[in-house]
Amino acid sequence: MTKASARHILVDSEAKCNELKAEIEGGRDFAEVARENSSCPSNRQGGDLGSFGPGQMVPEFDEVVFSADLNKVQGPVKTQFGYHLLEVTSRS
Repeated sequence: MTKASARHILVDSEAKCNELKAEIEGGRDFAEVARENSSCPSNRQGGDLGSFGPGQMVPEFDEVVFSADLNKVQGPVKTQFGYHLLEVTSRS
Protein backbone atom coordinates (compact mmCIF):
# COMPACT_ATOMS: atom_id res chain seq x y z
CA MET A 1 0.00 0.00 0.00
CA THR A 2 1.12 3.52 -0.77
CA LYS A 3 2.30 5.53 2.24
CA ALA A 4 3.05 9.22 2.46
CA SER A 5 4.53 11.57 5.02
CA ALA A 6 3.43 15.17 5.13
CA ARG A 7 3.31 18.25 7.26
CA HIS A 8 0.68 20.95 7.33
CA ILE A 9 -0.41 24.28 8.71
CA LEU A 10 -4.07 24.78 9.66
CA VAL A 11 -5.58 28.27 9.84
CA ASP A 12 -9.12 29.66 9.80
CA SER A 13 -9.00 31.79 6.64
CA GLU A 14 -7.89 31.49 3.05
CA ALA A 15 -6.28 34.93 3.28
CA LYS A 16 -4.10 33.87 6.23
CA CYS A 17 -3.21 30.66 4.40
CA ASN A 18 -2.06 32.62 1.34
CA GLU A 19 -0.08 35.03 3.54
CA LEU A 20 1.78 32.16 5.23
CA LYS A 21 2.40 30.42 1.90
CA ALA A 22 4.05 33.61 0.60
CA GLU A 23 6.26 33.75 3.71
CA ILE A 24 7.39 30.14 3.21
CA GLU A 25 8.00 30.64 -0.50
CA GLY A 26 9.99 33.73 0.47
CA GLY A 27 12.36 31.64 2.56
CA ARG A 28 10.78 31.19 6.00
CA ASP A 29 11.04 27.72 7.51
CA PHE A 30 7.82 25.68 7.16
CA ALA A 31 8.18 24.15 10.65
CA GLU A 32 8.72 27.55 12.26
CA VAL A 33 5.64 28.99 10.53
CA ALA A 34 3.61 25.93 11.62
CA ARG A 35 4.71 26.27 15.25
CA GLU A 36 3.76 29.96 15.29
CA ASN A 37 0.49 29.85 13.33
CA SER A 38 -1.13 26.41 13.01
CA SER A 39 -4.19 25.68 15.15
CA CYS A 40 -3.59 21.91 14.85
CA PRO A 41 -1.87 20.11 17.75
CA SER A 42 0.74 18.97 15.20
CA ASN A 43 2.10 22.52 15.41
CA ARG A 44 4.35 21.33 18.24
CA GLN A 45 6.11 19.04 15.72
CA GLY A 46 6.35 21.79 13.11
CA GLY A 47 3.18 20.52 11.46
CA ASP A 48 4.52 16.98 10.96
CA LEU A 49 1.68 14.47 10.53
CA GLY A 50 3.93 11.44 10.26
CA SER A 51 3.26 8.59 7.84
CA PHE A 52 -0.20 7.50 6.69
CA GLY A 53 -1.98 5.64 3.92
CA PRO A 54 -4.86 6.52 1.61
CA GLY A 55 -8.15 7.02 3.42
CA GLN A 56 -6.60 7.86 6.78
CA MET A 57 -7.03 11.61 6.25
CA VAL A 58 -9.97 13.61 4.89
CA PRO A 59 -10.52 13.23 1.10
CA GLU A 60 -9.24 16.73 0.31
CA PHE A 61 -5.94 15.82 2.02
CA ASP A 62 -5.63 12.48 0.23
CA GLU A 63 -6.17 14.09 -3.15
CA VAL A 64 -3.19 16.43 -2.62
CA VAL A 65 -0.91 14.16 -0.61
CA PHE A 66 -1.04 11.26 -3.05
CA SER A 67 -0.64 13.35 -6.23
CA ALA A 68 1.34 16.53 -5.48
CA ASP A 69 5.04 17.09 -6.05
CA LEU A 70 7.27 16.30 -3.08
CA ASN A 71 8.68 19.11 -0.93
CA LYS A 72 6.55 21.80 -2.56
CA VAL A 73 4.01 23.77 -0.52
CA GLN A 74 0.44 23.09 -1.70
CA GLY A 75 -2.66 25.02 -0.84
CA PRO A 76 -4.75 26.56 0.39
CA VAL A 77 -6.67 23.29 0.71
CA LYS A 78 -10.11 23.74 2.29
CA THR A 79 -11.50 21.04 4.58
CA GLN A 80 -14.15 21.01 7.29
CA PHE A 81 -11.36 21.98 9.73
CA GLY A 82 -10.28 25.15 7.92
CA TYR A 83 -7.58 26.01 5.40
CA HIS A 84 -4.36 24.04 5.11
CA LEU A 85 -0.95 24.41 3.60
CA LEU A 86 0.43 20.94 2.85
CA GLU A 87 3.91 19.75 2.09
CA VAL A 88 4.41 16.13 1.09
CA THR A 89 7.81 15.09 2.47
CA SER A 90 7.87 11.50 1.16
CA ARG A 91 5.80 8.89 -0.67
CA SER A 92 6.45 5.21 -1.22
